[in-house]
Amino acid sequence: MIEFAELNCLPCPVRVEYQWLNVERRDAPIAIFLHEGLGSIALWKAWLQVLCDRLKCRGLVYSRPDYGRSTPRRPEEKWPIEFLHQQAQDVLPALLDALGIDMSERKRMWLIGHSDGGSIALLYACAFPDALAGLAIMAPHVLVENMTVEAIAEVKNAFEHCELSGKLRPYHDDVSSAFYGWNDAWLSAPFRDWNIVEELSSITRPLLAIQGYDDEYASMVQLDEIKASVKHAQLLKLENCRHSPHRDMPDIINENIAAFVQAHSLSV
Repeated sequence: MIEFAELNCLPCPVRVEYQWLNVERRDAPIAIFLHEGLGSIALWKAWLQVLCDRLKCRGLVYSRPDYGRSTPRRPEEKWPIEFLHQQAQDVLPALLDALGIDMSERKRMWLIGHSDGGSIALLYACAFPDALAGLAIMAPHVLVENMTVEAIAEVKNAFEHCELSGKLRPYHDDVSSAFYGWNDAWLSAPFRDWNIVEELSSITRPLLAIQGYDDEYASMVQLDEIKASVKHAQLLKLENCRHSPHRDMPDIINENIAAFVQAHSLSV
């Protein structure tokens, strides 16, 4: 069931849609799902439930402000260069507070993020190293590559001149809000210098980072930089896999995330 939380952590109050999975598992750890740059609750589709069942976790999924059924972006609003930091350090903690998820539960929770959501998970783990059990991330960004900018520019063309706008419309109340907030931020000149590599060394919790060799948005530089900064990080590099491993190889992803969480269950 979709519910809404009122948050006051941004310049203007926002309403954020969220959904619990396996809510009856009251004593189980929470797995929080952080969506990609054009994602929402609905775009995760059935994969969330399958993984939550495999992990025997409660699941919490939400659409960030400007996405899905959450409060849309004002037409004149431009995201700041630090928009991913803002989501990790302000919005996610505010949502946890609004839902009454206390520190004892946060210490047991797992963050599972894709693309921008993976970057948000990393930044949360940097800012709150003791307020999670661990994280599993897919196709995260830790710096901006030329190939990323080029791919996102191609997406803009597909949105404005092809069928992408229509394909995304069922997943967002205001599809332009979701698209241009993300696309304008990534294509802005100042964002070329965005880089969080130096921040990653503060991550102390278990970290699994997954990426496909055929990722159209980034190279393995992303995972290699994570490993250089977080020595205990575990990497999974997949052949014949593009930017969305959970869609391209769901069984392999579920198996590896479940094994990783189970292996670190003593720290949950």
